[in-house]
Amino acid sequence: MYSILVCAAAGVAVFLVLLAFKLAWWIALLIGVVIFTASFVVLSRIIIKKVMVALELAGKDLQGQRFEKAIRVMKDALRYGPWQLYVSQQINSQIGMAYYIKRDFSNAFPHLEQAFFKNWIAMGMLAICYLKRQKRDKMEKAFEKAVQWNGKESLLWNLYAYCLAEECNDTAKAIEVLNRGLKKLPGDPHITENLDHLTNNRKMKMRSFGDPWYQFHLESLGQLQKHQMAAMGGRMQKRMTVRR
Repeated sequence: MYSILVCAAAGVAVFLVLLAFKLAWWIALLIGVVIFTASFVVLSRIIIKKVMVALELAGKDLQGQRFEKAIRVMKDALRYGPWQLYVSQQINSQIGMAYYIKRDFSNAFPHLEQAFFKNWIAMGMLAICYLKRQKRDKMEKAFEKAVQWNGKESLLWNLYAYCLAEECNDTAKAIEVLNRGLKKLPGDPHITENLDHLTNNRKMKMRSFGDPWYQFHLESLGQLQKHQMAAMGGRMQKRMTVRR
């Protein structure tokens, strides 16, 4: 990281200057460490602030469906990556997610490969990309890394199990994953329900998660459109009933 090098150089320079003025070496060293620490904190805050401003701007563009503009803003922010630990990974997570949501999977993949391990949505999307490329071993490694750091996310455990049961036809492994999820989230209704479904040879139910589930694009467009039409019909029926 450039920030460490710059701040270390500042600390060493101060240390050497103080030694030149015949100050005791241990006092000079202490002051040098203080200079390094203080400058690193200040520089880190400056970099993080610049990154946050860029991501907030990109977020507004994403809300307005201006995907290309948002991605350009985030790619420009990658220049701050070498200055701060995990900045590049966090920005690449957001870029990969933006491409993935707009179904540009080929461009999403290289960014998701560099995703921040604590961003479970990006890690889930990366796992699905591996699944689509018929690389089950890498899919499982991505999911395992995600659940290691995000064990309290119900959708993540269910997503992992869904890919195993519905996409890989490995119900036994999916049940094992959900049981692990229950240890992290005792009594979770989504995990409990889907565990019951798989145990009784039924398909998992994921639509109760709503939009967070649909963003992974594991349902076909036809199925999604049917669900949207059914939901729209239900709302219209409800309105008619209320008017009567």
